[in-house]
Amino acid sequence: MCVRTDPLAEIRALIAAHARPDLRTPIAGLLLSSVTTTAPDHSLTEPLLVVMAQGGKRLLLAGQTFEYRAGECLVVSADVPVTGHFLDASPRSPALAMGWTLRPSVISALLLDVPARHRPSRPGPAHGTRALATGPAGVDLLDATVRLLRLLDQPADAAVLTPLIEREILWRLLTGPYAAMVRQIGLADSSLAHVRRAIGWIRDHYAEPLRIADLARLAGMSPSAFHRHFREVTAHSPLQFQKRVRLQQARALLVTHPGDVAGVGHLVGYDSPTQFSREYRRLFGTPPGRDTTRLRATPATSRNLP
Repeated sequence: MCVRTDPLAEIRALIAAHARPDLRTPIAGLLLSSVTTTAPDHSLTEPLLVVMAQGGKRLLLAGQTFEYRAGECLVVSADVPVTGHFLDASPRSPALAMGWTLRPSVISALLLDVPARHRPSRPGPAHGTRALATGPAGVDLLDATVRLLRLLDQPADAAVLTPLIEREILWRLLTGPYAAMVRQIGLADSSLAHVRRAIGWIRDHYAEPLRIADLARLAGMSPSAFHRHFREVTAHSPLQFQKRVRLQQARALLVTHPGDVAGVGHLVGYDSPTQFSREYRRLFGTPPGRDTTRLRATPATSRNLP
């Protein structure tokens, strides 16, 4: 007689046993998070599946709120700036989550095998290009997650079995409620793929002047179409997105260069120290000098999953 165990309980135990401050694991693409604080964090996401095993998290993206708790998941299809905080997290009961990087090449290879009934004919902004979605993980996805995490204790099997379980996880996503947005990740000619090229340019050249016409040309769209699709994916205009990247990079730099607020502002693309301080305070709630003092006085914490 086969006895079914509670997959969520096993996921919790495996994450607690293997989570590290830098999120990384010996399995490429697998990230584990154990967080004991509910303090807000600001981050740029990447295409990712996150399964919450204990606690929860609330994310804010340009006025939209996304929340997911134990047994639920977050699917991210593009790099977007989010503000979030974990829920019900404490040293005695940390928030535990597993992240899996969604690789376009692997998704693309599966698309031809997806049954027609799971192929959306008209993926609109709410289904095909929206960058974030939350909801129940489902029994099948949790089962695949358990088997992936078990490989951390079976390194001899990981090289062979990880690609198989990765395909299963992606298959569950491509044949479930997240099919439209995950499908867009794997389509080379999708609007999401075009917008992601522009997002990549902004992240790599955030300190440089941004020209919408050049980004639209990079994305293969007219300026008006590019602006519309960019906002559909990221919930920000290109200029707003660049500003968030600049300020988050500045915050990281100020921890190591605390006495040079004006210099860091200039380094990330601000010509006016006053404008830099004003926009920094608007995002992070306190001026850069005071924020840096607080960050340096706070013990280093783990990187967080979105």
